[in-house]
Amino acid sequence: MALKATKFDASEYLQTDADIAEYLSVVLEENDPRLFAKALGTVARAKGMTHIAEETGLGRQSLYKALSGDKNPRIETVFRVLDALGIRLTIASP
Repeated sequence: MALKATKFDASEYLQTDADIAEYLSVVLEENDPRLFAKALGTVARAKGMTHIAEETGLGRQSLYKALSGDKNPRIETVFRVLDALGIRLTIASP
């Protein structure tokens, strides 16, 4: 019998605010803007991209593109998405 594989989607496992905070914290440690943008897109999908689009005033398709990890989104877009998600970034010294 052949095994059937499905594509892994992290958004299916981000169910609590603690899950989301831990996920974004780990990704942020990589210091890769595109990876962080993609992770933010994953969180937005977990919360509902339509809802995030409404909260930010940005179009869903624009958000999908900006948060795909293929491009570096504008910092304004990142801040608007973080605000819509109720997430705050903090600065700490090592």
